[in-house]
Amino acid sequence: MSSADVLVDGFDRIREEVRAVVDGLSEDQLAWRADEAANSIAWLVWHLSRVQDDHIAGVAGHEQVWTADGWAERFGLPFELDETGYGASADDVAAVRADADLLVAYHEAVHQKTVGYVKTVTDDDLAVVVDENWNPPVTLGVRLVSVISDDLQHVGQAAFVRGLLTRR
Repeated sequence: MSSADVLVDGFDRIREEVRAVVDGLSEDQLAWRADEAANSIAWLVWHLSRVQDDHIAGVAGHEQVWTADGWAERFGLPFELDETGYGASADDVAAVRADADLLVAYHEAVHQKTVGYVKTVTDDDLAVVVDENWNPPVTLGVRLVSVISDDLQHVGQAAFVRGLLTRR
């Protein structure tokens, strides 16, 4: 198994969990928040997909699927096109409303673009510095693992919210 295979497996696991966490929920359920300052499932899935789209496009050198494939228009959110949800306010979280099909379809598009890129990554590529704004500078390998870690944390949070929602 190559390093690229391991990374693809990590991204595949995120995809599986995204599908599972939204399965069978209505748009209102996806937008439900435990309190007014909490994140909804819809926001968490949108955010993790946006961050993955942004970060992979950045290292791969391609346009984000958010803009390239018209996802921004389909979601119709009141945000700038480059918004990923980082540092979002409670009002921003509340503004993210989408049905399960839209959330899954966008994540699937991001996943396909991600996997297409990751399959081309070699072990030597993983050591290349892609972001010098950190100390130490961030390599491609660190960036990809960071995206996987962040996405798994957010989809886990979404699963927790789903548990709260379905037990109330």
